[in-house]
Amino acid sequence: MYQVPQITDSIYYVGVNDRMKALFENMWSLPQGVAYNAYLIVDEQTTLIDTVDVCYSDIFFHKLDLILQGRPLDYLIINHMEPDHGGSIGLLRKRYPELKIVGNKKTFEMLRGFHGITEGLHEVKNGDALSIGGHEFSFLMAPMVHWPEVMFTYEQRKRVLFTADAFGSFGALDGILRDSELGDRSAYLREMERYYACVIGKYGPFVQKALANMDKQGLAIDHLCPAHGVVWTPEGFGEARRLYDRLSRFEAEDGVVILYGSMYGNTEQLADVIAQSLSAAGIKRIVCHNVSKSDPSAILADIFRYRGLIIGSPTYCGELFTPIANLMNLIRIRDVKDRLYTAFGSYTWAPAAVKKLIPFAEEMKWEFVGEAVELKMSELSSVLDLSWALGQAMAARLLAPKG
Repeated sequence: MYQVPQITDSIYYVGVNDRMKALFENMWSLPQGVAYNAYLIVDEQTTLIDTVDVCYSDIFFHKLDLILQGRPLDYLIINHMEPDHGGSIGLLRKRYPELKIVGNKKTFEMLRGFHGITEGLHEVKNGDALSIGGHEFSFLMAPMVHWPEVMFTYEQRKRVLFTADAFGSFGALDGILRDSELGDRSAYLREMERYYACVIGKYGPFVQKALANMDKQGLAIDHLCPAHGVVWTPEGFGEARRLYDRLSRFEAEDGVVILYGSMYGNTEQLADVIAQSLSAAGIKRIVCHNVSKSDPSAILADIFRYRGLIIGSPTYCGELFTPIANLMNLIRIRDVKDRLYTAFGSYTWAPAAVKKLIPFAEEMKWEFVGEAVELKMSELSSVLDLSWALGQAMAARLLAPKG
């Protein structure tokens, strides 16, 4: 007999899977879909934590009905107002007009803006508590992880932490609810890394504050429940936490991303020479991305992962190749820190790309390595040695002792 999945004997998973959407935020690929997680706690009073995308509200309400069996819903705790989690709030309020909505001041500003709801609100601040019988909640503000209203909710009796988008991942839940049920956690962590780079990316300092707040509270955690992806248990959460700590400090492995655009293959040849030079110098982790073909979310994930970045572009209409300029803007928006950077490019009659690539280092406050290389037309032999030297310079800088 079917039963709604449970986190504990009184905490139910009422989230949904979305395998229809091609792009998350209409930008990031979803080859394995995505889950919108929501949780229902049944006690003397009933409490829902977050809702789901309004497109899946019928499935969501069906799950609520199966559990509540005609009981009222007393509280909705809103950890995050983004429409993939808050989209069903308006419909929920119509179903349960006496529902008390719990959030912080910024939550309520967005609640009014998205749903026109201004009544039946219970405001909480950092450290406040709410009891619903045998369960007691406390609230930790986590602003800018990754919206200003975000907060975490901790259920003290069952030791469950609900963390909005933090510790989430792309990927539908294919029958698996907990990290302990994953066959290959490393593959899942890669998707989590891609999610972080695309969605949380810029807000590393705020993630660090949220982690510090968790530590300060001394929370014992048996289950950590994000708004996307699997529920974390003590078996896997340490690894997930270390990943978040590393990404939010912009720490990177000693590898290189070569990001290039090429219209007729000339710039691509330079990319290959530089990659061969890096390998010959002892660099083991090298990723070449053709910006016209590679998934932008995979590119960003690799830029978060590796310390070296080399960008190559042909000159196009006196400017950078447009897909390269667009990708650079995605990097710029995320304010990626502490990278080693260099550049190469090509042109036919008016050199411009390399001139425009070099200042990116100063703009991002990165170290520029070696001498940029520029190819005219198809005169590859004229820049082979320079391209090789560029790869060697990046490798030497990466392999130099740190500090």
